[in-house]
Amino acid sequence: MTTTTEWQAVADRQAIAELIYLYCRSVDRLDIPLGHSIWHEDGFADYGAAVYQGNGRGVIDHICAQHRHTLHHSHQVSNIIIDLDGDRAGSESYVTATLRVRRGEQLKQMSIWGRYIDSWSRRNGLWGLDRRLSVRDFDDVRDVTAMYEHDIGRRDGTDPSYSVLRHRP
Repeated sequence: MTTTTEWQAVADRQAIAELIYLYCRSVDRLDIPLGHSIWHEDGFADYGAAVYQGNGRGVIDHICAQHRHTLHHSHQVSNIIIDLDGDRAGSESYVTATLRVRRGEQLKQMSIWGRYIDSWSRRNGLWGLDRRLSVRDFDDVRDVTAMYEHDIGRRDGTDPSYSVLRHRP
């Protein structure tokens, strides 16, 4: 028989995984309020000295500003492992980020494979990020030829997904 404690652990893992997914959604849709909502106000983000180190909500501002200079971008997470300890948790998530830019006439694709090493806490009944260490395991930049022009997806609230998803902070 499943105990209340076991059900709570399932719910806590699901809540944390959902926040990890919402992070990806926020930077892909350039949805800054959504991105801010996954962080505790005093959270800290470490994406390396060359990228960003500072306030967790500030990394959302930074990434979205950088992504405005790209044509397309997409983030996926997988292999999410969550270790619970009461109102605290740690997680590791594998991430793949792919971005398209144009350099002169040439279309370039940048791909990054890495991991998010996260520390979480539940405050006032809600899980949020306290600290993220973004580990870049490897990356590449290469010339690409697009198959066709992509014209449905949007990087804002007019994206079709907003008509069916209500994830707003």
